[in-house]
Amino acid sequence: MSSSNGEKHPFLDDLADDAELRGTVLRRPVSGRDNIRRLVEAVGTLYAAQTSTFYGAIDQRHFLQYKATLRAGLDLEAVGVIERDDTGLVRRVAMTFAPLDAALSLSAGLAGVVGKEFGDDLFYDASVNKVATS
Repeated sequence: MSSSNGEKHPFLDDLADDAELRGTVLRRPVSGRDNIRRLVEAVGTLYAAQTSTFYGAIDQRHFLQYKATLRAGLDLEAVGVIERDDTGLVRRVAMTFAPLDAALSLSAGLAGVVGKEFGDDLFYDASVNKVATS
């Protein structure tokens, strides 16, 4: 979800003010351009390495795939669907991460980096080892 190699990020520059981000590492959506930017930047701080494997578009939907290695040592694969409106603004982004252990580690890592800012209930809490039922 981040671009640390100097390439243009596939959606951050085009976020609508009221854009929404959903993801398998989040318990609820995150809304707003600035919130999404902060969260994506936080994800990048948890990666030791990242390699894009695919980026393409069908009409106003753009698809992003990449592999990453977390600083914790786990390998991760991500798939993003970026939905744009008729003007080209990004209205919605959905990110999925696998395998589960790496996704949970990423979510717990985000809690440590931006949990206070976004609310501790947004991320997986590894110290309690709980899974929300709602």
